[in-house]
Amino acid sequence: MKQILRPVSAIFATAVLFVAVVIQSEAQQQGPAVKGGAKGGAPAAPPLGSRPKAAVANAKPVRACESLAALALPNTTIESAKVDSNNPEVCRVTAITTHPPAGDKVRIWVAIPLANWNGRFLGTGGGGFLGGSEAGVNQPLQLGYASGATDTGHEGGSGNFAMDASGHLNWQLVRDNAYLGIHEMTVTGKALTQALYGAAPKYSYFNGCSTGGRQGLSEAQRYPDDYNGIVAAAPAINWTKLMMQSIWSTAVMNAAKNPVPTCKLQAATAAAVEACDGIDGVKDGVIEDPVRCTFDPKTLVGKAAGTCGTFTDADADVIKKMMEGPRRADGTLLWYGQPWGADMTALAATRGTPLQAQGFTFTADWIRFWLLQNPQFDANALTPEMFERFWDQSLEQYGQVIGTDNPDLSQFRDRGGKIVLWHGWADQLITTKGTIDYYHRVLKQMGGAEKTAQFLRFFLAPGVGHCAGGPGPMPSGQLDALVSWVEDGKPPVTLSASRQTPSGPRTRILCQYPLVPKYKGKGNTDDAANFSCSSRF
Repeated sequence: MKQILRPVSAIFATAVLFVAVVIQSEAQQQGPAVKGGAKGGAPAAPPLGSRPKAAVANAKPVRACESLAALALPNTTIESAKVDSNNPEVCRVTAITTHPPAGDKVRIWVAIPLANWNGRFLGTGGGGFLGGSEAGVNQPLQLGYASGATDTGHEGGSGNFAMDASGHLNWQLVRDNAYLGIHEMTVTGKALTQALYGAAPKYSYFNGCSTGGRQGLSEAQRYPDDYNGIVAAAPAINWTKLMMQSIWSTAVMNAAKNPVPTCKLQAATAAAVEACDGIDGVKDGVIEDPVRCTFDPKTLVGKAAGTCGTFTDADADVIKKMMEGPRRADGTLLWYGQPWGADMTALAATRGTPLQAQGFTFTADWIRFWLLQNPQFDANALTPEMFERFWDQSLEQYGQVIGTDNPDLSQFRDRGGKIVLWHGWADQLITTKGTIDYYHRVLKQMGGAEKTAQFLRFFLAPGVGHCAGGPGPMPSGQLDALVSWVEDGKPPVTLSASRQTPSGPRTRILCQYPLVPKYKGKGNTDDAANFSCSSRF
């Protein structure tokens, strides 16, 4: 099945107009999104957010933590329920849920405050093939939330759980990892919290990045009653495409017989940033709007790249094909490449003597265990012909299972659910263009920009890598913004972002897509107050 993608740069004019009007009117009500800057200091809020005011005043447990071990829940065994030995104000529960007759075991960790509970439940997600971790509940606990996490049915971060001992697909574990595990954690976590306090959480939220972002949007698509609000960052929603796009560079280098060394890839990224840094009127080492970056790697041919020698035509061709994204042999675009400014070496690693392309670890597992059930397959030897065949199989076999790119969010919207969606423009692992593509599909499905903004708002973070890192200011306060939207009816106009630099804190506003932050032309360029959200046209 061939797929033709329209350019990401084809932005809806109505979306631009509507978001601009929303920002102007709502900013008058809420005031500046970021204050201070270089003079006022960087935001002091913890990464997840701040402790919100209690949704349930003076809540007290109605039973002992240990008594939860006897709680009867469908297809669930309470493995342990005890007060945290290091914190007597926390009840920790471990539960195992199964789906007879499959015999699977979805391990669930729930932590509930025994004092100062804020009346809310917060679900957490994982990364890669890792469903989540027991430690994921700790930060929510510090903010007063009852919280849950799960391994989604398997231990560790390898994708090998998809293949059973007999060499066949284990479809139950695939479904557990794709969507069931997070749902079971949510149901169990809320039930345990209700049993302990004699009342259900007044509000339930989910926060996750990467696989966690995918898990959050999976909940909105498949189980719209589970959460009132979801923060989804850098979501791996286009999973079946993402897994293959992540190894496209290996196919390109093998076809060209030209594995490009790391220092040349780094030099190309640095050159692109230098060429496009000033698009927003500020030179700060960040490409604010990669859509407008038209850097051509051919301009590097003949130039030195550190210890790697000089760029060749073959190097430029490989880099260009990598960044353009996967294509069929006939030239049809299959999916997007990375935006300029993202670290190419994350998905295009080369090493060894002689130099060889190194297939991306997650995709190697995807092909070996999910597509071929052949642990011995050498992903480093991938060819474009193999790539195209695996691409088709990936979408056809798993698109409806773990794809998580259904744009129909009507049930979640209709029950009052809200979503804060954000993605770093310099994401080196999950192409930001894929999330933009999904957002456009949501706009089309849900009635356009105005109607979509009533329940989902999408922000891009220039220069920010996968979930964090990169040269750009890091978003903060996303969960706080979501809570305010759900409980107080105040949707976020912008998000705050900050980064510590050698010269002091740098703050920025993050704008609702498709608007971009633009320097007003006066004042300190490290102060968010001197930027506004603007159309790129």
